[in-house]
Amino acid sequence: MIRARLLATAAALLIAGPVLAGPQYVDDTGFAVSGYDVVSYFDLEQAPIGEAQPEPMLGRADITAEHNGATFAFSTAENREAFLANPDRYAPQYDGHCAFGVAGDAKVPANPTLWRIVDDRLYLNITKGVAKKWERDIPGYEQSARSNWPDLESKAASDDSVPRFRATGPIAN
Repeated sequence: MIRARLLATAAALLIAGPVLAGPQYVDDTGFAVSGYDVVSYFDLEQAPIGEAQPEPMLGRADITAEHNGATFAFSTAENREAFLANPDRYAPQYDGHCAFGVAGDAKVPANPTLWRIVDDRLYLNITKGVAKKWERDIPGYEQSARSNWPDLESKAASDDSVPRFRATGPIAN
């Protein structure tokens, strides 16, 4: 009897596991993070708070991996392998949605060129103004976002577009 309950519970958790993961934000390019190589962000030197970050590298359409229901593109096979070895390290927080938006209890899209790495995690925001506001109190906004995320995570990914950003997608090879 106990064994049957344990097996039933294990089966339920296996089935529920993917449901608990939220959908990754994917824009019109059809790629997560607009086709930018998420591993490349970690190789860049971050700009000081309040200054524009360097541009991450676009991935290649022929070097991809699936994660969280989305296709991620990479600039090199080595970066793809690094991602596959530890996708939770490299994938953007909040399934690629705007960190400030999540702090405000909403799933809104994020601009992949408005990024910051905090505590070895990649965060994206939607506009320059939002990014600057978020950077003024990262710990406070992160506390709000972490509190809001459990309720937001299972909701549908944003289908809005990012203002003043034109995604080109990964490099076609």
